[in-house]
Amino acid sequence: MERQSLSSFIEYSEEKFTKRVVFKKGESTAFVLNFNPGQQLPPHKHPGTEVFLFVVTGKGTFIIDGVEQEVSANDVVHCGGEEMMAFNNNGKEPVSLYVILSKVPSPEYAKNS
Repeated sequence: MERQSLSSFIEYSEEKFTKRVVFKKGESTAFVLNFNPGQQLPPHKHPGTEVFLFVVTGKGTFIIDGVEQEVSANDVVHCGGEEMMAFNNNGKEPVSLYVILSKVPSPEYAKNS
Protein backbone atom coordinates (compact mmCIF):
# COMPACT_ATOMS: atom_id res chain seq x y z
CA MET A 1 0.00 0.00 0.00
CA GLU A 2 1.06 3.54 -0.65
CA ARG A 3 -0.53 6.67 0.76
CA GLN A 4 -0.23 10.26 -0.41
CA SER A 5 -1.84 13.53 0.65
CA LEU A 6 -3.25 15.50 -2.29
CA SER A 7 -2.45 18.73 -0.45
CA SER A 8 1.27 18.11 -1.05
CA PHE A 9 0.63 18.11 -4.83
CA ILE A 10 -1.33 21.37 -4.92
CA GLU A 11 1.16 23.91 -6.23
CA TYR A 12 0.18 26.91 -8.35
CA SER A 13 2.31 28.91 -10.78
CA GLU A 14 1.68 32.40 -12.13
CA GLU A 15 3.08 31.41 -15.56
CA LYS A 16 0.93 28.35 -16.38
CA PHE A 17 -1.04 25.52 -14.85
CA THR A 18 1.01 22.84 -13.07
CA LYS A 19 0.86 19.07 -13.20
CA ARG A 20 2.15 17.00 -10.29
CA VAL A 21 2.28 13.21 -10.62
CA VAL A 22 0.96 11.39 -7.53
CA PHE A 23 1.29 7.79 -8.75
CA LYS A 24 2.60 6.00 -11.84
CA LYS A 25 1.81 2.30 -11.50
CA GLY A 26 1.79 -0.17 -14.34
CA GLU A 27 -0.25 1.29 -17.17
CA SER A 28 -2.12 3.78 -14.94
CA THR A 29 -1.22 7.20 -13.60
CA ALA A 30 -2.75 9.69 -11.19
CA PHE A 31 -1.85 13.37 -10.98
CA VAL A 32 -3.05 16.77 -9.84
CA LEU A 33 -3.58 19.68 -12.25
CA ASN A 34 -3.49 23.12 -10.60
CA PHE A 35 -4.91 26.27 -12.24
CA ASN A 36 -4.84 29.88 -11.15
CA PRO A 37 -7.79 32.01 -12.31
CA GLY A 38 -7.70 32.47 -16.08
CA GLN A 39 -5.45 29.48 -16.76
CA GLN A 40 -6.55 26.81 -19.22
CA LEU A 41 -5.85 23.25 -20.27
CA PRO A 42 -5.86 23.24 -24.09
CA PRO A 43 -8.08 20.82 -26.04
CA HIS A 44 -6.58 17.34 -26.28
CA LYS A 45 -7.40 13.62 -26.29
CA HIS A 46 -6.19 10.63 -24.27
CA PRO A 47 -6.18 7.84 -26.87
CA GLY A 48 -6.74 4.34 -25.56
CA THR A 49 -7.60 5.28 -21.97
CA GLU A 50 -10.42 6.33 -19.69
CA VAL A 51 -10.10 9.66 -17.86
CA PHE A 52 -11.55 10.30 -14.40
CA LEU A 53 -11.37 13.83 -12.97
CA PHE A 54 -12.23 14.88 -9.41
CA VAL A 55 -12.57 18.59 -8.66
CA VAL A 56 -10.65 19.02 -5.40
CA THR A 57 -11.00 22.81 -5.06
CA GLY A 58 -12.57 25.70 -6.93
CA LYS A 59 -14.90 26.04 -9.91
CA GLY A 60 -14.38 25.96 -13.65
CA THR A 61 -15.61 24.73 -17.01
CA PHE A 62 -14.84 21.52 -18.88
CA ILE A 63 -15.34 21.57 -22.63
CA ILE A 64 -15.76 17.99 -23.82
CA ASP A 65 -16.43 17.47 -27.52
CA GLY A 66 -17.59 21.08 -27.71
CA VAL A 67 -20.07 20.83 -24.82
CA GLU A 68 -19.40 23.10 -21.84
CA GLN A 69 -20.00 21.74 -18.34
CA GLU A 70 -19.62 23.88 -15.22
CA VAL A 71 -18.03 22.02 -12.29
CA SER A 72 -17.14 22.79 -8.70
CA ALA A 73 -15.44 21.14 -5.71
CA ASN A 74 -16.41 17.50 -5.18
CA ASP A 75 -17.73 16.98 -8.73
CA VAL A 76 -16.44 13.93 -10.60
CA VAL A 77 -16.21 13.81 -14.40
CA HIS A 78 -15.46 10.93 -16.75
CA CYS A 79 -14.52 11.18 -20.40
CA GLY A 80 -13.38 8.61 -22.91
CA GLY A 81 -9.98 8.75 -24.52
CA GLU A 82 -11.32 9.78 -27.92
CA GLU A 83 -13.32 12.72 -26.58
CA MET A 84 -11.71 16.15 -27.09
CA MET A 85 -11.30 17.65 -23.62
CA ALA A 86 -10.29 21.09 -22.35
CA PHE A 87 -10.60 22.93 -19.03
CA ASN A 88 -10.85 26.61 -18.17
CA ASN A 89 -10.55 28.15 -14.72
CA ASN A 90 -12.95 31.00 -15.36
CA GLY A 91 -13.55 31.53 -11.64
CA LYS A 92 -11.94 33.86 -9.13
CA GLU A 93 -10.09 31.25 -7.07
CA PRO A 94 -7.54 28.52 -7.82
CA VAL A 95 -8.72 25.11 -9.04
CA SER A 96 -7.13 21.71 -8.46
CA LEU A 97 -8.19 18.57 -10.33
CA TYR A 98 -7.22 15.03 -9.33
CA VAL A 99 -6.91 13.03 -12.56
CA ILE A 100 -6.67 9.27 -13.09
CA LEU A 101 -5.78 7.80 -16.49
CA SER A 102 -6.59 4.08 -16.68
CA LYS A 103 -3.78 3.64 -19.21
CA VAL A 104 -0.96 6.05 -20.02
CA PRO A 105 -1.23 6.91 -23.75
CA SER A 106 2.46 7.90 -23.92
CA PRO A 107 5.25 8.68 -21.41
CA GLU A 108 4.54 12.43 -21.77
CA TYR A 109 1.22 11.97 -19.95
CA ALA A 110 2.98 10.73 -16.80
CA LYS A 111 5.46 13.59 -16.29
CA ASN A 112 5.37 16.67 -14.11
CA SER A 113 5.04 19.97 -15.92
